[in-house]
Amino acid sequence: MTHGAGCPCGQVRIAIDAEPLAARQCWCRLCQYLGGGTATVNVCFPSEAVTTTGEVRWHKSIADSGSDMRRGFCPKCGTPIFSKAESRPHLTFIRAGALDDPNLRAPEAVIWTSAAPEWACLDPALPHYTAQIPPVA
Repeated sequence: MTHGAGCPCGQVRIAIDAEPLAARQCWCRLCQYLGGGTATVNVCFPSEAVTTTGEVRWHKSIADSGSDMRRGFCPKCGTPIFSKAESRPHLTFIRAGALDDPNLRAPEAVIWTSAAPEWACLDPALPHYTAQIPPVA
């Protein structure tokens, strides 16, 4: 089944020809910036299954885990859409809010809880990790 994603202005559209591999809620400090103060929910797909149309701009940064990251966003409306770790080019993470169906896969874990603000709502039904956990294979 093909899934879709994109930004609200419509400049960036994504077709995903695979089911999600994993989903995590992340409270690292950078994700708090990307999420406007909250965590982000990131859904993992095989990179080979992700096709993008429209211009995406990329920002390089170093994640709290130490990984070299590229984060993709729409240059027209500014919506954060992607994360890619340089060390794992076979995986593409798409923000759940960019998916046409944000219910496609719920988070299975909450990561970087050590960076979460005191007021953060952490789902008690999910496992919590103070930092990064091993990546999807």
